[in-house]
Amino acid sequence: MNSEHIRPEPGPALLDLYDAALPQVYGYLLARCGRRVLAEDLTSETFLAAAAACRRHPPPAMSTGWLIGIARHKLVDHWRAAEREERGLRSVGEPDPADDPWDAHLDALLARDVLDAQTGTHRAVLTLRYLDGLPVPEVARCMGRTVHATEALLTRARSAFRRTYTARSTEGGRR
Repeated sequence: MNSEHIRPEPGPALLDLYDAALPQVYGYLLARCGRRVLAEDLTSETFLAAAAACRRHPPPAMSTGWLIGIARHKLVDHWRAAEREERGLRSVGEPDPADDPWDAHLDALLARDVLDAQTGTHRAVLTLRYLDGLPVPEVARCMGRTVHATEALLTRARSAFRRTYTARSTEGGRR
C-alpha cells in the first residue's frame, strides 16, 4: 500500500470539533425548533451523520459550518417526517416602536406556535428563507427542489401561515 492510500483517522479531529461545535449546533437547532428535547435529538443525529460522513473517501472538510449544514438538513428531514394537515401563515413584520413591547413578545410567541402548526415542508421552507435568511436558490438546493418550485412553495407556505396567524390572533381576542 503506498502513502497515497494512507490517510489519518478522522475520528480524533471529529471529537475535537464536537467539543468546540456542540453548543453552536445545539443552539442553532433549539432556536429553530423551540423544543429542548427535539433539539437534543437532532443534535445527536447531526453528529451521528457527521461520523458517518467521515468514513467516506475522501472525508469532508470538517468545520462548525459543515456541522450546521448537517443540522439544517436534519431539521428539514424532521419537519418533512412530521408533516400534519396544512394550516395557515401570516408574515409577521417588525413591531412598531409605538406598540407595547409585551404585544410584540406575544406576537412572537403566536408566530412560533403558528409556525409549529404548519406542515413539515412549509415549516422547512419558511425557516430556511426567513429565519436562516437564505436566498431562494439556496433554499431550493437545501430542499432538493427547483427554484421555481421553491418560489411556488414559499407562496403557498406564506398564505397558509397568514391564514392560521389571522385565525388564531382573532380567536384570542387580539387584533
